[in-house]
Amino acid sequence: MPYIQTMDENPVQLFYQDLGQGKPVLFIHGWPSTHEMWEYQVGELSKHYRCIAYDRRGFGLSDKPWTGYDYDTLAADLKSIIDTLDLSDVTLVGFSMGGGELARYLANYGSARISKAVLVSSVTPFMLKTPDNEDGVPQEMFDDMVEKIREDRPQFLTGFGKSFFSVGMMSQPVSDEILQWAHGLTLQAIQKSTIDCVRAFSETDFRNDCTDIDIPTLLIHGDDDKTVPIDISAKKAVTLIKDAQLIIYEGAPHGLFITEKDKLNEDLINFIGKSSDNHFQTLMSSREENVTDGVYLDTEV
Repeated sequence: MPYIQTMDENPVQLFYQDLGQGKPVLFIHGWPSTHEMWEYQVGELSKHYRCIAYDRRGFGLSDKPWTGYDYDTLAADLKSIIDTLDLSDVTLVGFSMGGGELARYLANYGSARISKAVLVSSVTPFMLKTPDNEDGVPQEMFDDMVEKIREDRPQFLTGFGKSFFSVGMMSQPVSDEILQWAHGLTLQAIQKSTIDCVRAFSETDFRNDCTDIDIPTLLIHGDDDKTVPIDISAKKAVTLIKDAQLIIYEGAPHGLFITEKDKLNEDLINFIGKSSDNHFQTLMSSREENVTDGVYLDTEV
């Protein structure tokens, strides 16, 4: 199986998948899943591009060390993938927690090898409620998550998965089989990495990282996202990133990579394939538009 060794004092082995040919697209998965969450995106985009997806340390088939779940280390792991494969002209696609790795990589290492960025349901710019981030999520909610993971991780992740896809008494946007598959991916992690990453994505402030991003950036977020509410994430991030546009998927949950997979694939292909100087205008030219200050509301849900 293909592995890349990280370039740090205590190297770990990161599992990765590499399919297709052409311009490279590097996918960063969300918490607490694996690279396999991108199945529908890699399956379609690898017809057009070289698609690489890897398992974060502590998750999937990668090594599961006791330490290294802070964003500086995780961004360095991402750099190890890019440098070892000698990638250039890369489009980075980060989902949820993976958006933090994307932002921290660009802040720490620059965009010499990166041409575009896509933040999907991303935790950027800052999740936690603090005196200067009053509309963030209270610390107590993350503490409760950690306690439930310690007490019964499979049970907590079962409930989390339903909220992730907005499954309820009156709503069934994904099949029971998809829920079971997604749940199985989360159980490949260990308790330590699962908990430490809750602390990382909830407590890391990416506001300065976002202002450092200097490449065309597309944000995609659902306005029914109960896991990472859009008002504290994408709607703020789009104002901090210099060359950013936001597409809002009306009615979509956090797990829109499944519920809106065809639309997401279309938007990714269009964005990656267009030149940097007209990436947003061309992206929207063939679709019904409702654009205000860089925000596109997609009502075709």
